[in-house]
Amino acid sequence: MLKIDRFAVVAGTAVIAAALALLPTVTQAQDYPNKPIKLVVPFAPGGVTDTSGRIVAEALSKRLGQTVVVENQAGASGNIGTTRVAQSAPDGYTLLLGFDGTMAINPHVFAKTGFEAKDFAPITKIGDATLILVAHPSVPAKDFPSLIAYSKTVSGGLSYGTSGNGGTPHLAGEMLKQRSGAALTHIPYKGGGQALQDVLGGQIPLVYTAIAGALPMVKSGRVNAIAVSSAKRDAALPNVPTMKESGYPDMVVDSWVALLAPAKTPPAIIDKLQRETAAALAQPEVRERLLGLGIMPVGNTPDEFGAQWRADLAKFEAVVKAAAIKAE
Repeated sequence: MLKIDRFAVVAGTAVIAAALALLPTVTQAQDYPNKPIKLVVPFAPGGVTDTSGRIVAEALSKRLGQTVVVENQAGASGNIGTTRVAQSAPDGYTLLLGFDGTMAINPHVFAKTGFEAKDFAPITKIGDATLILVAHPSVPAKDFPSLIAYSKTVSGGLSYGTSGNGGTPHLAGEMLKQRSGAALTHIPYKGGGQALQDVLGGQIPLVYTAIAGALPMVKSGRVNAIAVSSAKRDAALPNVPTMKESGYPDMVVDSWVALLAPAKTPPAIIDKLQRETAAALAQPEVRERLLGLGIMPVGNTPDEFGAQWRADLAKFEAVVKAAAIKAE
């Protein structure tokens, strides 16, 4: 008589049930996308972040065979649009264009943002924007160590302008103060362009900003490039040293832009979006357009981007607490 092992039957049934449970997700991923995708940009149209999102949306539309529609939803330094995506269905049809200011700094400077890191699934980092510290030609210090030393001789310290309170350049400046002992005073503006104009006019001695805006002024000699805070020198200004190589290895701060989805989006959909985004970023025309905005394309894995995001959350939390920074 054939003897049946009831434990083997139970185990086999469990395996089959688990496999069947995965079928809807697999089928969903295979069919994805079968309708237009919304890419929420939590800022007004026209800025670098918005433009980079439109470049990626256009390239993804071609690769996915479905339109990726950019929807701008500005307000509260990016919190309103970001919260909308956090509360959206995790089906891959509502995505977020996130950047470090919203995703890694806002949670620490706002009493309430409407979202948490756990509300999102990282897809990929689109790219990094190099930050640069530039000075008016009247500042006698021409390199990073000399600037730190000079700042300590100025009554009240040296003023540095940024695009606004609580932004990445502001946090980078506070990190610089905390880690080098430089005597610096923050002057917030309503945009990096205004800060650059004031350093050109001599109203302030320094500005910490994205390299794209400062590049023409550096190349024309109207301002002096002191250092960049990226891990490596920027290809646009290869003669400008990093703060890291100038003796401050922990002064590495870039501004990044990335693609995210609501938490619990099926992993197969996340993987497909990452692959197609990375492939789009590797296309010469897409790469050239992003480089023109001062963004170095990346396209890393969800795990790699997620690890950096968590590290930046911790890094900026320490800076914010030490400087007692609050959103205005």
